[in-house]
Amino acid sequence: MSETKREIILEAALVLFVERGFDGTTVPMISEKAGVGAGTIYRYFENKEALVNTLFQESVGEFLETLQDGYPRTSEDLREQFRHIAKQTIRYSKKNLNALLFLDSHTNGHYLDEASRAAYMKLRTFLFEFIEQGQKKKVIRPLPADALIAIVDGAYIALNKCIMAGEIEETPELLAGVEEACWDAIRIH
Repeated sequence: MSETKREIILEAALVLFVERGFDGTTVPMISEKAGVGAGTIYRYFENKEALVNTLFQESVGEFLETLQDGYPRTSEDLREQFRHIAKQTIRYSKKNLNALLFLDSHTNGHYLDEASRAAYMKLRTFLFEFIEQGQKKKVIRPLPADALIAIVDGAYIALNKCIMAGEIEETPELLAGVEEACWDAIRIH
C-alpha cells in the first residue's frame, strides 16, 4: 500500500522535528524532505503548529494504544503489568522509534495546543494509575510518579539511541536485563 501525501509529510516532519527540534524546522525543509510543494503541506495543515500538534496527538495515541493492547489490568501482579509496559514500549519503539524520540523531546513544547496536552494527559494517567496502585500496595518506591517515569523512560530512550548508533547489539537477553534493571530501579526492595 502506498503512503498518502499526508503520511509522507508527517513522516518527513517527524524526522526533522527529532533531528532539529520544532523551532529549527521550517515548512520549506519539510516540503523538501517530503518531496512535495509547500502548498501541498498547507492543503493538509494550516501551519507548522497544526502539523506538529497532529503528529504529537497521533504519536501519543498510537503509543497509548500499544501500551493498553493486552494490558493485564485486572491482574494483581504489578510485576506482570510492568513487564507488559516494558515489552510494549520496546514493541512501539521498534516500529516507531522516531515517534518515541519525538514524544520524549516535545512533551513540554510551547507550541502544543489543548488537544495535544489532553492526549498526553491520557498517557500520563495510564502510567500514573500503575504507579499509584504499586505505591498503595507498597511495591513501588514512594517517589513522585514523574520521577519514576523519568527513570524508566530515560533508560529506554538512551538504550534505543545506543542500539540505533550501533553501540549496543539488541538481543532478547539485553532487553530482558534492561527491563529487570528498570523494575529494580522503581520497586521497593
